[in-house]
Amino acid sequence: MALFFQALASGSKGNAILVGTNTTWVLLDAGLSGKEIERRLSQSPIGPRSLQALLVSHEHSDHVRGVGVLSRRYDLPVYLTQGSLESMPSSVGELAHTNLIQPGRSFSIGDLTIHPFALPHDAADPVGFILEQGGCRLGVCTDCGTATQLVRTRLQRCHGLVLEANHDMDRLLQGPYPWHLKQRIRSRHGHLSNEDSCQLLGQIHHVELQVVVLAHLSEVNNHPDLVKQTLRNRLEPAILETTQFEVALQGEPTSVHHVARTGGHHGTLTQGLSPSH
Repeated sequence: MALFFQALASGSKGNAILVGTNTTWVLLDAGLSGKEIERRLSQSPIGPRSLQALLVSHEHSDHVRGVGVLSRRYDLPVYLTQGSLESMPSSVGELAHTNLIQPGRSFSIGDLTIHPFALPHDAADPVGFILEQGGCRLGVCTDCGTATQLVRTRLQRCHGLVLEANHDMDRLLQGPYPWHLKQRIRSRHGHLSNEDSCQLLGQIHHVELQVVVLAHLSEVNNHPDLVKQTLRNRLEPAILETTQFEVALQGEPTSVHHVARTGGHHGTLTQGLSPSH
């Protein structure tokens, strides 16, 4: 039993994550234009016609910009909460099919079982997702202001993880954003910092956590090198040795990652954790 996943894009300008098995593929968020998502999918394991569904974490434009186009063009069902549906930007347009979901209530698409869970974020009804097949679990947690007990519980026992590392706290506080925006970002309904992500990883890490992709970096308040440095400084060496890490970028997809229940994966950091990078 195995899961494949790839962040097609990640950051303040647009987010999309491809997740699949040997028979089922879904796109989690579609925050780029439909045309750009199609272009990036052309470089991925599958094309858009192989998708079975679109999942929406919340209604902010950097997560839903291309949802309407893709849904209509490929007749794809969209799975989202009632709050997200009611707050969807008008620019998204009509959806081909709508399937309402609720935090805490699991549902299936093909051979994927999907467990949505509530996240603290300044959106109408935001959710994270655990995507599971045959006991192999991928957790996706971005746009999360604080790692609540619920978040920590849901992300335990994952074999793969896409986790927000939005900002470096010093860069945020010293940067150009107005104070009210800085307060929003660092609030309980804002975004996780690099340090927050490392603290959460230290709490939930286990021997079978094979791959972690750090995602949703702010182009103004963060940098991949800052994320990597924080990982080196804050995580135990054993975690860095047994888990593979990659920092997702806005302009290009990540590697296609494969996780399985068998474990035994020895970690490295794609694009480097060593000081030479």
